[in-house]
This record gives sequence, structure tokens and C-alpha cells, in this order.
Amino acid sequence: MISTIRRTYNAAFSEEKYQEFLDSIHQDWPNQLEFRLAETPVFVPASLREKLVTACESFIDTITAPDFKAKTEASIPSDQRVPNENEHTHFLAIDFAVCRDQNGELAPQLIELQGFPSLFAFQGYLPEKFKEHFSIPDSLIWNFGGYDFEAYITKLKDLILDGEDPAHCVLLEIFPEKQKTRVDFAVTEKLLGIRSVCFTKIQKEGRTLYYDRDGVKTPIRRMYNRLIFDDLLHYPDMPVSYQLTDDVDVTWVGHPNWFFRISKYILPLLNSPYVPQARYVSDFQGQFPENLDDYVLKPLFSFAGMGVNLHPTAELLTALHDPEHYILQKKVKYEPVIEAPDGGVKCEIRMLYVWPDQAKRPELLTSLSRLSRGEMIGVRFNQNFTWVGGTACFFEP
Repeated sequence: MISTIRRTYNAAFSEEKYQEFLDSIHQDWPNQLEFRLAETPVFVPASLREKLVTACESFIDTITAPDFKAKTEASIPSDQRVPNENEHTHFLAIDFAVCRDQNGELAPQLIELQGFPSLFAFQGYLPEKFKEHFSIPDSLIWNFGGYDFEAYITKLKDLILDGEDPAHCVLLEIFPEKQKTRVDFAVTEKLLGIRSVCFTKIQKEGRTLYYDRDGVKTPIRRMYNRLIFDDLLHYPDMPVSYQLTDDVDVTWVGHPNWFFRISKYILPLLNSPYVPQARYVSDFQGQFPENLDDYVLKPLFSFAGMGVNLHPTAELLTALHDPEHYILQKKVKYEPVIEAPDGGVKCEIRMLYVWPDQAKRPELLTSLSRLSRGEMIGVRFNQNFTWVGGTACFFEP
């Protein structure tokens, strides 16, 4: 998007360099990288960066308002409410489509937001790997605190470990070895010392949780949560010692309730030029817009684009048995702003925040991007294209 840098990058690009870049990552993390990485990072101009930050901070004003918890109580399903919720989320991931406004200028449009961690460890590693293999101007930044790589990792350690022995902190997932994001688990373990542990491997005795660490029964004191209830629903008969809804003596880093509170559920609560119109399906009371082709139907609590319908019909909306758990959101037009050698590519930028316990507001830490030529953004929807996939952003300061 910064045209001079884009032209220089593309002129120097070669398939051989890209393959060396991928080979280096596979060498660092054998059999861990399952999703496609794009051939290029995203170069974000200062004007777009400022709009992204302005939009995010306006959403944070809503999230930090005194009545936010009261407004989002109904977002948590009664059978999925986890005890010992903390005062605020530890993480924010805010996704924007890169579009053009009525003046033809680049502008973000909110797609969704989550009170849930993303690929924080991998997105510290990835921009440094781009810098090793491609010529990235030193003037551009990939994080927002002026951190070098080591200071960035220290920031994550301070939040996730908070002084705890890494042996007593685990990254919680269901079958982590099968997850597409497992490369981030591997980077997290190497850099923070905490292991990914399958939900099925946790043992509960009284209010204490344990896991096996190299043959030693080890108590868990902090849980870096990467597990969502949706995934557990696929295994209804799975024998387990512990249920997420149990009252246990553990400190959550990313409490599960915040996955529900800060989600597509709050899109209708946000009022900003950077937010496309969104309403709960139940609010329409059967009187749907005539121009449904201009809307997208989204389940409130899905993940990674699952369940999204780009072509809703009145019949489909009427048939929903729980319309209060869906939103209709006005479609946005992604601008193909990334200049690939064979044409334009669409872009989505995810702004990644951390929120330490005692801080009044979240801190913008870094970002990630996804490039797409398909109808939907996301690596699972772009399997047969080039210059698409996950990548890093470099921002003009």
C-alpha cells in the first residue's frame, strides 16, 4: 500500500527467495506450519495506521465503559459460564477489511473483534523472519511499542506468566497437535517455556488441576486459554476429568467468558464510521431488508469464518431457531490494495492488543494480516492461489 516500497519489494522478489523463507521457517519449526504464508508482508501507510488506531480506541471506549459488563451479560450461554471471571479481558483481536471511502482514500471497516488471544508469539517471530530474507526498510515498524524482538517477548512473558514458574502455566487447547495454529504454540513454548496441553490430559483433584510434565504430576496455576467451547461441542462423549465450567483454583490468562462478551455480539453496540451497520437477526422481528444481497449473516460465536453466510435469504433467516445468536451485517467492499505481480489482492488487518491486570486500558502491541483472492478472507478459503495467506504488517510510523 506504500507504493514506492511495494514497487521495490516486488522488483526484488523471486520464487527462490520465497522458498528459502519458507524453508527457514520449516527448519525452525518442523511439521508445525500448516497454513499458507503469503509471499509478501503488508506495508501500511501512516494515514491508514492512524485510522486503524482511531477506530480501535473508539471500540475500547465502549469496552471500558462502566456498564459494559451489564450490557454483555446475555452474551454468555448459561451452560458455558466459567467461574472466577476477572475484571477485563487480557487480549483483544480486532479485524478490519481494507477498503476505500467515498473520497477514494484507504479506510478500515470492522469485520469482527474478539476478547481472545491470537498468534502473539508467531507474529513476533514472523516479521523478523521477513527481515532476514527480504529487504524491509528500517524506517517501518511491526510493533507499536518500539520494542526489539527480545523486549516484545518480555512483554508477553509479563502478561502471560506474571512471574509464575513456566512449569505451572499451560497453554490450553483441544488436541493442540492437530490445530492449524500449532506453530504459534511451538513458538510460545520455546520463547515463554509454557507447554500446550490438551484439555483431555488435565486431571482435577478437588479444586486443583494437574498435568503430566516429563513424568512429573505438576499443578497448574495459570491457564493461557486458547480453547473455545465451540470446539468441545464436536466431542460430546469425550471422557474428561475436568469441565471448563468447574470452579477450580487457577488464574485464567484470557478468561473464557471474555470470548463471548467481546465478540460479534457487541457489533450492534458500536457506532463509528469504521463499523458497517450490524443488527441482531432477532431485532428484525421477521421484517428483513429487501436488499439481503447487501448483507452477510454471521453466527455470534463462531470462529475462523465458520458458519458465515454471504448470501442470506429471508427463508433462511426465518428458519433460524435462535435468531438472537446471529447478526446481519452490511457487506463491505474489500479493495484489492496489495499489488501482486499478477494483479490486486484483498487485505484484512488484525490489530492485536494486550491488557495487563492493573492497566486501565489495553495496549496495542502488534498486528497480523491475511491476504485473499477468494470470496472470503482466511487461509482455509484461499488454498489454490498465490500471494495470499497469513502475513505480517510493517507500518509507516
